[in-house]
Amino acid sequence: MQDTADLVIIRAQVLTMDPANQRRMTDAIAVRGDKVLALGSEPVGAVTGPGTKVIDAGGAAVIPGINDAHLHFVSASMAAFGYLKLDRASTPDRAAVVARVEQAPVGEDGWIRAHGWDDTAVGSGAGLLLDCRPDVPVVAFDSTGHQLAVNREALRRAGISTTTTDPAGGAISRSADGEPNGLLQDGAMELLSRSLPPLPEEMLRGSLLSLQQRLHGEGITSLTEPGLGPASPGLLDGAGSTAALELLGKLALEAELTLRINVLMLFAGTGGANAAAVQHGLGSGLAATYRNRGIDDQQLRIAGVKVFADGIPRSGTAWMSEPYGAACSHGSLVIKGMNDADKVAELNRILALIDDAGLQAGIHATGDAATDAAVNALATRNGSSRNRHYIIHGSFTGTGTLKKMAAHGIGYSTNPLIRAEAGDAMRRLLGEERFANHQPLRSALDAGVHFNIASDAPVTSTDWRRTVLAAVRRPTRTTPGSPTDPQRLGGLEALAAMTVQPAWQDRAEHYKGALIPGMKADLCLLSDPWPDDRDIEKILHNTAVLTLSGGRIVHNVTS
Repeated sequence: MQDTADLVIIRAQVLTMDPANQRRMTDAIAVRGDKVLALGSEPVGAVTGPGTKVIDAGGAAVIPGINDAHLHFVSASMAAFGYLKLDRASTPDRAAVVARVEQAPVGEDGWIRAHGWDDTAVGSGAGLLLDCRPDVPVVAFDSTGHQLAVNREALRRAGISTTTTDPAGGAISRSADGEPNGLLQDGAMELLSRSLPPLPEEMLRGSLLSLQQRLHGEGITSLTEPGLGPASPGLLDGAGSTAALELLGKLALEAELTLRINVLMLFAGTGGANAAAVQHGLGSGLAATYRNRGIDDQQLRIAGVKVFADGIPRSGTAWMSEPYGAACSHGSLVIKGMNDADKVAELNRILALIDDAGLQAGIHATGDAATDAAVNALATRNGSSRNRHYIIHGSFTGTGTLKKMAAHGIGYSTNPLIRAEAGDAMRRLLGEERFANHQPLRSALDAGVHFNIASDAPVTSTDWRRTVLAAVRRPTRTTPGSPTDPQRLGGLEALAAMTVQPAWQDRAEHYKGALIPGMKADLCLLSDPWPDDRDIEKILHNTAVLTLSGGRIVHNVTS
């Protein structure tokens, strides 16, 4: 006797994202246990029994659960539920940032921690909070995760003064007399973050569970957490510590973790990455944190290592082949070394260590020169494609490099919503010609690269619909995007880049990313049909009404 379904959705527009035919659609889907049981009205009807829950979609879309391939889950949790918000909505200008900090309550640990200020709205972080709250240490992380504004008391507690030298890959902004003015960039953030008291576990636990529910409410079932470990003080807000890594394991063991999470370990932050630190980290046993503990590796696993090759254009730390910005600089790798050749050689050693360990390298490289250096290093590793290394951001990757990535099985994960929100500033930094080729999505697709699009939250919103829209329209805050932009994606191509393509990155295409009988029932029922590309803006009003993670209902607002 054929199995009876636990749940069926009928009269639906089921976008299966079957890798063999990503435009394949059907009209019904059946779920039994944690897997997809059947597709199509006749097969689904045959497995519908008296105890089967039946949902009539009324023509609305059913899609695979969204897989955000670059979402800082721990930091985004704290930004959303733990810190004082300094985003554009709450603090549209410099005066509003200061006023909000002046009125903020002091945390239980005696610090004021804030997140989200944007230099495109409030200007430079230099001096922004320097004279605020002289009796309380204040730290405010910016929206990019590459800058930190602090007050004098925070500088004092961290021991940062006129005699403190800039660390590798970082900068302490200073006034004309050499005094630090309260802005720390890239690797210099770590000087302050290491002085912060640890986050209370219960605060972090509550924030993680709250964000998990929000993500399920958006239709997200999987994500990659790109950077937890001992070098957490050098990334974003520093919350992604080894304690956070362990807490995720606890949540999995307690069956409270319903997101599927792949983790990249972090052994060096946004400045001064070096082979010695990576070798020490690989030898520490951290990669085995979740093994032999009864944790399902399809729920939570450590996949590899995050490596910062360079920074970002807005900080002048992206390594480009041509000069850019007001300083007319090429930027540089943020790898340890006295010159470019030394840094490239050190990057090669770092990536060789990760590859030899059988782990995946996720390499932050925004500039074209940094991307080329990383790709060339991986391409020389015979058989390294088995580990599915990938470039993160790869904002200015050339066609030749994309073809090399495809040939050597090197993936690519980038962030269209960052381009949309910061594009006006980058256009001024880079010029129109280079900005037009920023994030070459269509070129990557045409070259055959395994690529995906992701949020990079908390740098941008977790709302995947906005990422899809940004990939299809390629707008900025002030421009709608050109209909003739050769790098645009179609809506279903963008959806594939947030479902089946991230599953490849996770080495999980055999169980998630598509709605095929026998695969995990990770899916989302939307409120409306999937819009045509000409009306793609309608996606913003197409809400998740039901989300399943492994057949388990994790979000439900169906009637």
